[in-house]
Amino acid sequence: MLTLYDFLPSGNGYKVRLTLRELGRAFSFRQIDILRGESREPWFLAKNPVGQVPVLELEDGTCLSESTAILFHLAEGSVLLPTEKLARTRVLQWMCFEQTHVDGVISRARFRRVYPEVVPTRHEEFESWWADGARTLRVLDAHLESRPYLVEDTFSIADIALYAYVHCAAEGGFDLSPLAALRRWFARIEARPAYLPIDEIPR
Repeated sequence: MLTLYDFLPSGNGYKVRLTLRELGRAFSFRQIDILRGESREPWFLAKNPVGQVPVLELEDGTCLSESTAILFHLAEGSVLLPTEKLARTRVLQWMCFEQTHVDGVISRARFRRVYPEVVPTRHEEFESWWADGARTLRVLDAHLESRPYLVEDTFSIADIALYAYVHCAAEGGFDLSPLAALRRWFARIEARPAYLPIDEIPR
């Protein structure tokens, strides 16, 4: 069976959980307490020398890291990844956008606000993230105004990648209330049969 090494509040890990659920893949969930430094222990570093979650261990013991790479590996040949070249490129484009403008900004603000004791943060740092993140959220909202999903009107790993951190952006201090298209997109994803909340341990 696949084994996912993960930290429950992690949006990057959540992407993998949602993808596995959408594909109906059975997996074992192993919680890694990154706040206690468990991801820096020798046994975990043997699986990912960078010391970060998520890590997906395949049935043969091969370990995959980096959530974007894991999603592409899992989605290959499935309905979650288009076969047409331009559509695949659009999926990758949005996932690169997520890494730059969401994972590097919105998720950082969220982590610092939820766990202030881990990394002390000055108010000025939040102000910069809030400004950058607000622009990112407006870009997403405008794109989703006239379409149900990010690429080709079809649910894909691009939607999973962006949803993971964006849907809980309020925890980072971002105001989602004016972003109606974004909130409708949340509702569509949360209505899917395989949906699992970020704070729920997979069974």
